[in-house]
Order: sequence, then C-alpha cells, then structure tokens
Amino acid sequence: MRNSLNDLIEYRIEQAFKTSSEIEVLIEEEFFVLAINRIYYGMFYMLLALALKEGFKTSKHHQLLGWFNKEFVKPGKVNREIGKIIHRGFEDRTDGDYGVFVEFERDEVESKFCDMKLFISELKEIIIKDL
Repeated sequence: MRNSLNDLIEYRIEQAFKTSSEIEVLIEEEFFVLAINRIYYGMFYMLLALALKEGFKTSKHHQLLGWFNKEFVKPGKVNREIGKIIHRGFEDRTDGDYGVFVEFERDEVESKFCDMKLFISELKEIIIKDL
C-alpha cells in the first residue's frame, strides 16, 4: 500500500507526466480549450508535488501560486519566466473554463504545451533533490 509522503509526491509527479500524453491527443484532435485546461493541471500537479516536499498544504489554487511565487520565484530559486508560465497557465485555464467565446489556436496551444514541459521539468529537478 502506497501512503507515505514520498509516494504521494511521486504520484503527483506521475500525474503531471501522464497529463502530457493526454495533451498530445487533445492537440491532435483539435480540442484546444480542453488542452489548455490540461496544460494548467499538468503544471498544477507538479506544483503540488513541490509543495508536499516543502511541507506546504492547501486546496486553493491562488494560495498555492502565491506560495510558489513567495518561496521560489521572488528569492530566485527558479527563473522568473517559470513563475510567469504557471500564472499564464492559470489565467488561460480560467478563461477557457469560464469565459465566453474563448478559442485558442493550434500554434498558441503547442507553445503553451512546450512551456508546460519546461515548467514540470524544472520543478522535477528541484523535487528530486534529496527525495
């Protein structure tokens, strides 16, 4: 039975990478709004893994993003662009989920997907240290 903190962290990391496979299919099938949603959630899962490792717990997206900005972006532990990627992802996901007449183009979604892969890769490097 998997229930240790490290197991939960590894589970969140797996979720982030599995989401990448989902996104590839969504882009291929031109479900761009749904792909944007999954791009954000792929990053969100990796951010949850980092928060777990650091002992931070919340169920609120804004609190998690604020914590990440305060603890990792502002002190320079990650590049500011990494912080911008997750914030843009959250805004895009919110627009796609709740906005009216929101559409995304393939090249835009593919670019955001590349950003997501960079984000999860950068955070994974931080997480796996001393894990």
